[in-house]
Amino acid sequence: MSHQAITALLAQLEQVLLGKPQQIKLAITCILAKGHLLIEDLPGMGKTSLSQGLAQSLGLSHQRVQFTSDMLPADILGVSIFDKEQSQFVFHPGPIFKQMVLADEINRASPKTQSALLEAMAEQQITVDGITHPLPSPFFVIATQNPSEQSGTFPLPESQLDRFMMRLSIGYPDSEAELAMLKGEGTTVQGNHLPQCIDPMTLKNLQQQVLDVKASDALLNYILALINGSRQLNEGYGLSPRASKSLLNAAKAWAFIAGRHYIVPEDVQAVFPAVAEHRLRHVSQQQGEALSHKLLNSTNPIL
Repeated sequence: MSHQAITALLAQLEQVLLGKPQQIKLAITCILAKGHLLIEDLPGMGKTSLSQGLAQSLGLSHQRVQFTSDMLPADILGVSIFDKEQSQFVFHPGPIFKQMVLADEINRASPKTQSALLEAMAEQQITVDGITHPLPSPFFVIATQNPSEQSGTFPLPESQLDRFMMRLSIGYPDSEAELAMLKGEGTTVQGNHLPQCIDPMTLKNLQQQVLDVKASDALLNYILALINGSRQLNEGYGLSPRASKSLLNAAKAWAFIAGRHYIVPEDVQAVFPAVAEHRLRHVSQQQGEALSHKLLNSTNPIL
């Protein structure tokens, strides 16, 4: 039943984003691994459609937040307003109090506003005026951003990039998919009008099954070899312990989607670029891609 639901979810999202099955599979992998997702690409590539399609298909309460340069942290977290009748400040929750927050063009907001998401993404809670407020469960942030070289953008700090389990780039569609889109074939359903495929309780059950996927000691050593290799590079940043855990969980989810309850090296290799590249880059995304390929090519699994 679980794999039938995942297959249905994959097929449904492919109606929204034509010709991109790999990116869709990676996005679902990230959700099953309880990770936050960053989608980076040029405007008009389908970033928002994919994120809205995920929220609708999973039946999660969601809120799309359009990030702008004049946005303040309170616009996301909420604000305490004095209530005369109660003679006290009453907290009014912001859009962060949804199961899935769609942070559109997150890098158009100032660093101060971007940092408002750090505690929410790491600890599933926020603190306002010294009071901690728990966030819903499950809780995900799916953020889209335009390339940093575009005008009006602020680069995401490394601390925030590290909190995104995976980063995807959708890229241009191939000619066949774009022709189908122009003809209106396969695009009858928009991302924000999709029926629910999986309910939140089923999603949480699937996430627990992902955690139960087995990883042998040899496989764990392969993951550690990739992580340690990144720390010995003379360019970019080495991968953090959070990145190593993200890599393991993402590989488990990829294996689970494939119908296996154990990880093989190909699972790690399939998710490694999406997990590592945004953490490795120091100058450009191209640098992150080159470093991830270098690590994969120079690290052999010994099983």
